Amino acid sequence: AGGGAERAGPAPVYAAARMSSYADFVVEKQQEVADAWEALQRWASKKQSLQSLDSLQDCKKVVICGGGSFGTAMATLLALNRVDLNVTILVRKEAAAQGINKDHRNPFYLKTYTLPWTIQATTDMESAFQNADFCFHAIPVQKSAEFLKEAKPYIPHDLPIVLLSKGLEASTGQMMSEIVQHALENPGQPMVSLSGPSFAIEIMERRPTVMVAACKDMTLATRVQHLLASPYLRVNTSEDVLGVELAGALKNVLAIAAGVVDGLGLGHNTLAALVTQGLNEIRMLTETMGGDSVTISGPAGAGDTMLTCFVNLSRNRSVGVRLGSGESLAKILGSMTEVAEGVPTAGVVVRLARQYRVPAPVLTTVACILEERITPREAVLKLMTFPQVTEKEMQETLAIEREKKRKAQALLT
Repeated sequence: AGGGAERAGPAPVYAAARMSSYADFVVEKQQEVADAWEALQRWASKKQSLQSLDSLQDCKKVVICGGGSFGTAMATLLALNRVDLNVTILVRKEAAAQGINKDHRNPFYLKTYTLPWTIQATTDMESAFQNADFCFHAIPVQKSAEFLKEAKPYIPHDLPIVLLSKGLEASTGQMMSEIVQHALENPGQPMVSLSGPSFAIEIMERRPTVMVAACKDMTLATRVQHLLASPYLRVNTSEDVLGVELAGALKNVLAIAAGVVDGLGLGHNTLAALVTQGLNEIRMLTETMGGDSVTISGPAGAGDTMLTCFVNLSRNRSVGVRLGSGESLAKILGSMTEVAEGVPTAGVVVRLARQYRVPAPVLTTVACILEERITPREAVLKLMTFPQVTEKEMQETLAIEREKKRKAQALLT
């Protein structure tokens, strides 16, 4: 017993030393966190002091083309950012214009929200574009060329157009920036592609949101960034126009697939696997076409994909859920008041994947479901039984195709 007492004697001293050491460790780590936070605040303060908003003082008027949910939300954001800014929404229906001008509400979209009194609406193209400093284009992709050709006489060749629509034109496979250039017959039209995880209703409710403004002209991208930035909207800038536009279009197709999984009740494991594979297909196609993989891992890629695939507010996801539940595509589309861009985009994605020889089983399967070549349940079973390959094999195949394309281009030049 005595020996046991002797052995137990130093224990309190050792325990106290351990407690003291742990306390010092906690204090040290807390100080590291505090130092890191202070350094971050100093960096932010320095960056903000270097950014000048003087370039926007000459911006007096912005025209929003399209009075749908997103056009209305962006008009609201701009009007709240600057009370002296003339924000005009160009709409198709006179009833929409009257509702916005008289009642300060959009009678067709986001009906429960009161709009800032500074927002005006019109159906007259000429007056809408007159003296505009920026144009925000929120017309559905499949209707954009027709609209732009009609509006061409009123759009100055140097008017910056901010593209809000996401998708690929079904008849040509063109991205929005290409549609604008061809419709206006002006390859030099200034444009910024704006994309990212951003539901219109949450912009209206001023919930923190991040978007990406992509443009080869970083001065113009920065002007758009400053025009939109607010305490609840952060706008990153990028030069990767192709990557931002392509990710914004393809994630809509993937969202239909995600909805199908939920409609079939296949569970979270299946959903995670399918979205991961689909996002990998988007990354591979984007890289092969000349985009940047960094874009796909950022807000305009993975961020927008997660929002569209996992949240019930997504129109494209809703189409998939209803398809998986057994409804026909015709019935689904006939009941919708807004466009699900993933439906017409799916066929274009298949053409692009074949053209650039990029394996895209998930995105291709969506097109087959939409064309009723296969049922949603059969499609999932087919995907699960495809041959399994390694990442290395896939990357080697893509590298070979990229080298073939490079040699072909070299021969042409």
